[in-house]
Amino acid sequence: MQEVTTSNVSGDASLYSEDLAPVPPSKRTWNTWNYAALWISMSLCIPTYMLASSLIEGGMNWWQAIFTIFLGNTIVLIPMVLNGHAGAKYGIPFPVFARASFGVKGANIPAILRAIVACGWFGIQTWIGGFALYQLLRIWIPAMETLPAVFPASLGLQTGPAITFVLFWFLNMYVVYLGVESIRKLLVFKAIFLPLAALALLLWAVKAGNGFGPILQQPSRFPSGDAFFTFFFPALTGMVGFWATLSLNIPDFTRYATSQQAQIKGQIIGLPPSMTLFAFIGVVVTSATTIVYGTTIWDPLVLAGRFDSKILVTLAMIAVAISTLATNIAANIVSPANDFANLWPSRINFRIGGYITGIIGVLIMPWKLIADPTGYIFTWLLAYSSLLGPIGGIMITDYYFIRKQQLRTADLYRHEGSYRFTAGFNIPAIIALLIGVLPNVPGFLVTIKVLAADAVPLWITQLYYYAWFVGFLVSGIAYMLLMQTYKPGVATIKETSSYVAID
Repeated sequence: MQEVTTSNVSGDASLYSEDLAPVPPSKRTWNTWNYAALWISMSLCIPTYMLASSLIEGGMNWWQAIFTIFLGNTIVLIPMVLNGHAGAKYGIPFPVFARASFGVKGANIPAILRAIVACGWFGIQTWIGGFALYQLLRIWIPAMETLPAVFPASLGLQTGPAITFVLFWFLNMYVVYLGVESIRKLLVFKAIFLPLAALALLLWAVKAGNGFGPILQQPSRFPSGDAFFTFFFPALTGMVGFWATLSLNIPDFTRYATSQQAQIKGQIIGLPPSMTLFAFIGVVVTSATTIVYGTTIWDPLVLAGRFDSKILVTLAMIAVAISTLATNIAANIVSPANDFANLWPSRINFRIGGYITGIIGVLIMPWKLIADPTGYIFTWLLAYSSLLGPIGGIMITDYYFIRKQQLRTADLYRHEGSYRFTAGFNIPAIIALLIGVLPNVPGFLVTIKVLAADAVPLWITQLYYYAWFVGFLVSGIAYMLLMQTYKPGVATIKETSSYVAID
């Protein structure tokens, strides 16, 4: 078998780089425990805690919240493993894998959609880091809380938190300017600090709430079964949507797997258990705040700001800021920066791509997305899951049902190869993507109050509650049907990979 190198993809430099090239078998070194550790590290973050506590704030009791999170992460594990197969088999990253279904140029569509979602997460993490700085400063400089308003009321942005948000944003951009190498030590710090901080919060909750008994006896606040399910289904979709981005670009990680079993077992061991465990801490602590303070505090930074010790709050907020900075650069800057750079390699480098990410992250107004649990779940998580679900449905359908897991790897790096389709775009994939997004549009417009609730039939509006599932299934089926009469570029079993594959 022939290895894909710069020599045999000459002339297609816009599709090939060292970062995009297939990882040779000799460099595929990640085993089961590497993948388990990866998911444990990514799961231990402030948004995971807020994900769980938002369910408590929304009205669930502890076991309803935990079950919802476990079920959502078990469901998203399925496309995670399925998409990870191509990365482990052929050593290719997500943008290259997407070329098989969307075309060598059309792959930019899912890549940019994923990049925009990462920009949103960048904004949310930047707001969290900035708010940690605000909590730190206000205990030493009380005037931070009473600064005069300078922003329109419609923005919902207080002056003090806005200042620290901007400061933290510039710190992120400075790291982009320096390059990502400087962040490695901070990632190690995060891996050590966050588990300890989570354990400390759990111990506080159990002590302040007089043991697990009173905490776990907090009842559900839904007056009826109908009210519960009205919240449950969009919440479940939100849990799936939380990792919808990674369920697409998981080949970026599985391309380094020693075997398929390594990525499959590692993800099974790492994802649902670690998310559920850290979420349990969030549930317990949030439930304890209802007992201790008489009100539900779902934001851990707001909770930490209520502690009496200035030194304790200061140390906690510095640690959260550093940890968030490390996570933000590694998870939410690197990928979208490269996606933007791939659009126009001669003009957009990694640094400029990082700046674009930062600007979009501000424009998305992250302080509104996480101001309350309904905004976090119903607006942010559901909205982007309606975009990423259809992409996942198309890619999985193409790889498993159209191509039978067989790719011509060298042609993924050639403009005139099997994946050229129509001028580089696979029209059925683009049409199927639009068809999958369309059913969720009315519900989204009602949610953000562009349309009145009675402007469209209720059943159409409620499709949005199942956004990821609807998009995944509709686009997958539509793509399968459309490809029955349009098959340019479909590799046959005999025309298999031109690169060493690992089954």
